[in-house]
Amino acid sequence: MIDVTGSLVAPGLIDCHVHALFDGMDFGRIQSQPFSMQFYEAIGNLGRLLDSGVTTARDAGGADLGVKAALEAGLVEGPRLTIAISVLSQTGGHVDGWNVHGDLQRLLVPHPGRPECVVDGVEAMRKRVREIIRAGADTVKVCASGGVMSTRDDPRHSQFSIEELMVCVEEAAAAGRHVMAHAHGTAGIKQALRAGVRSIEHGVYLDDEGIQLLLEHAAWLVPTLMASGSIVEAIDAGMDVAPEVAAKARGITATHLEAVTRAHAAGVRIALGTDSGVFAHGSSHRELMWLVRAGLTPPQALHAATGSAAELLELKDVGTVAVGSAADLIVLDGDAWDFTRFSDNLAMVVQGGTVRRDRRGPVADTRR
Repeated sequence: MIDVTGSLVAPGLIDCHVHALFDGMDFGRIQSQPFSMQFYEAIGNLGRLLDSGVTTARDAGGADLGVKAALEAGLVEGPRLTIAISVLSQTGGHVDGWNVHGDLQRLLVPHPGRPECVVDGVEAMRKRVREIIRAGADTVKVCASGGVMSTRDDPRHSQFSIEELMVCVEEAAAAGRHVMAHAHGTAGIKQALRAGVRSIEHGVYLDDEGIQLLLEHAAWLVPTLMASGSIVEAIDAGMDVAPEVAAKARGITATHLEAVTRAHAAGVRIALGTDSGVFAHGSSHRELMWLVRAGLTPPQALHAATGSAAELLELKDVGTVAVGSAADLIVLDGDAWDFTRFSDNLAMVVQGGTVRRDRRGPVADTRR
């Protein structure tokens, strides 16, 4: 029995956009490491996510079936994980590691469990989606625009043709999967929605027509509002990135917040995601503060990180405190709605009925 009198018991947080195999985008450090180091580093990354109250996460690129299987077998502690494995990019797109010096700086180096990311053309896209699903992906991740952490593209520009995006969605749907679309730029957001993706990740330059398309298609927005500011903080603390990346990260925060504010006011469905891994893991709760800045009430923000996130991921047994649900819970002391003090107030993390983290001290009798 655990006495939680006076505390808020809430579902464990669900972060719909993490990269468990990375802990910052210092390309020099990453490229100097042996290939398999990413999997050993993921053990600590996953532990930090769980310790911070994230009991379920969607890995948006990097983690393969082995990482998910290790979690399910209890070999590693961390959130329940759904995986995208690879991130699909056109040549010259967000995940194309080609660099002006003529070599490749790929974050996601292909291996037998992680198919190549760069793909061009309708039939090549069809085959690659099938390969990713064969490798164990729960969702398919596609880049419908340029990005921030890449040097040779612009986040405002669209990527992939509508035909390529449509066949991506078609092949995913044939296998019972959905597509999540990295999309910053206005044109890329709209094209991805017209192709039928389930969620728009980021949505920095979302305009009113894009908001209307999100509503018409009953699609989700996963804003990752904290990402650009966290990247800037990491750069200022010494993370080594290209000048182009730093400039892009510093230039989008206000535009992004304004777009998400308008989307929320219009009734767009929002689920919490952070892009954790592009910066250090363990601070997913900070996205709650950003959602409040975008106009959500504190209870709405917490629901975006629990019930709404579970609905996006189509997970039936998490995201609620109810009989029959998995006992994935967090206990918050103090003023639970003051998200600026979330870390201080987080007293306990329970996953599957087992107390994983307890900052109050030993529990006398914990029962499933």
